[in-house]
Amino acid sequence: MRYITFALAKGRLADKSLEILEKIGITCEEMKDKDSRKLIFVNEDLKLKFFLSKATDVPTYVEYGAADIGVVGKDTILEAGRNLYEVLDFEIGKCRMCVAGPESARKYLSNGELIRVATKYPNIAKDYFYNQKHQTVEIIKLNGSIELAPIVGLSEVIVDIVETGSTLKENGLKVLEEICPLSARMVVNQVSMKMEQERIQEIIKMLKSAGLAK
Repeated sequence: MRYITFALAKGRLADKSLEILEKIGITCEEMKDKDSRKLIFVNEDLKLKFFLSKATDVPTYVEYGAADIGVVGKDTILEAGRNLYEVLDFEIGKCRMCVAGPESARKYLSNGELIRVATKYPNIAKDYFYNQKHQTVEIIKLNGSIELAPIVGLSEVIVDIVETGSTLKENGLKVLEEICPLSARMVVNQVSMKMEQERIQEIIKMLKSAGLAK
């Protein structure tokens, strides 16, 4: 029996994902040792392996088959644009991908004007403006505080993740359009889904039956 390998996004998401998996009996005691320098954690009894990676790398590991299953945010999945099966919504880390800016920028969105959009998510922004709104925009990729861009005049609007909206409010910005809801999702490698269909489907079924994912 071959191992089924999970790639989990480092940090709070990995902890939450493991909590969910534990509830259906998928455990990995090795991962609880915070001092461990190991990179791969194994549950020999269940023939499972786990590793932690940067969230942005999870879809890559899964697409290329280095991991059979991954758990990562929907924003990362959309931005990566990898060939994977998205099979479950864990409904944790809920937030929204939005277009935000000052109220005065609303007219640019409804008139379809050529504007500049600052974002950490150029692929999501491009897909939304080009394919859904059919509006030509100039996309500027930033890595830091995106909210700064419209304030200093670098862009008219931003595309970013919004949880409560309080950071936007504090800076005189608001949500102008909602692109899509976000949360943690389980993704599966396309070949693994065929080769290990029985075992993977069993995991999906157990998580759904226990009301831990949908």
